[in-house]
Amino acid sequence: MKSGSLQIGSFTFEWGSRTYVMGILNVTPDSFSGDGIIAKGDVVQQAVNQAREFLANGADILDVGGESTRPGSAPVHAEEEMERVVPVIEALRGNFPQAVISIDTYKAKVADAAIRAGADILNDVWGFRADPEIAPLAAKYKTPVILMHNRSNPASVEVRERLGSSYIGAEYQNLIEDVKRELLASVEIAVKAGVEEKLIILDPGIGFGKTREHNLELVNRLDEIRSLGYPVLLGTSRKSFIGFTLDLPPDQRVEGTAATVAVGIARGADIIRVHDVKEMARVAKMTDAIVRN
Repeated sequence: MKSGSLQIGSFTFEWGSRTYVMGILNVTPDSFSGDGIIAKGDVVQQAVNQAREFLANGADILDVGGESTRPGSAPVHAEEEMERVVPVIEALRGNFPQAVISIDTYKAKVADAAIRAGADILNDVWGFRADPEIAPLAAKYKTPVILMHNRSNPASVEVRERLGSSYIGAEYQNLIEDVKRELLASVEIAVKAGVEEKLIILDPGIGFGKTREHNLELVNRLDEIRSLGYPVLLGTSRKSFIGFTLDLPPDQRVEGTAATVAVGIARGADIIRVHDVKEMARVAKMTDAIVRN
């Protein structure tokens, strides 16, 4: 196994010992889950309040994003994205000096500003394939990175009222093998740029260029992604495949999310990325008690 532990500041991730919880802080007006902070008044104060609640309820990582990645969402210019996330990251670092903060971006310019503002981890939903400058940047700062698998294509998105968006045209020769191969291609980009392997975390990209059936299979076979030897992040929270399965809108998917989290942990997930931190931290703790020695 290539993974053992990862030290970030005074915090140590001991992979395999327990599941770590990443709380989602969407500094956006158009999050698919309806939890975007921008629409709620004082953005920075709202983010600090939400972060305080997350940390009190078991979050290990605060994930700050300034651009919605829901299918069909409009891209945001780097300058606007920086205006959204940098003040929030600075405030989080000032209020919670020991907290582990990640920046959810695929743009090198945004990542640079976010890391200088206090972000510890770079979470790239395009696995270093969208911006050629981002891998060298991560290497320069020696930043831990989350590389996500992504085959998103706006032309293949189906939007259903209340339930959200789904990819109906995504085709794979062999889902798991294709995802593994493309994740390893992202790893190769990172390593060639100088990123140490011990700093790499993989994300199978639930919901990104995948049908409902693909997503269900990925969760159930997550151990095959984990077998690549890197820590794995699982992000299923409130996603459309849960909505399509249960016929429920985003604000009623907590139980469905809990099921995916429990199965994902049993299949080897190291980090879960969630909106409902309190509930999912409890699910993770209970699942860990069952499946981890």
